[in-house]
Amino acid sequence: MITLATQRYTMLARNFVYTAVTRGKRLVVIVGQKWALAIAIMNARTNRRWTRLREWLARYPARSRGS
Repeated sequence: MITLATQRYTMLARNFVYTAVTRGKRLVVIVGQKWALAIAIMNARTNRRWTRLREWLARYPARSRGS
């Protein structure tokens, strides 16, 4: 179930809705306001994610599968 509401407008983005819909295995139910879905579909902007994943991966190299 995907819940969409205009109260959480910062999460209303096309890529989030796409990800949620495509991860559904058998059935996807969208619950919420039609206007919230329209906002999400129109919002194709993506913000850069500021993570430290690259630094973390460099610090902890992958282990081989056999060990």
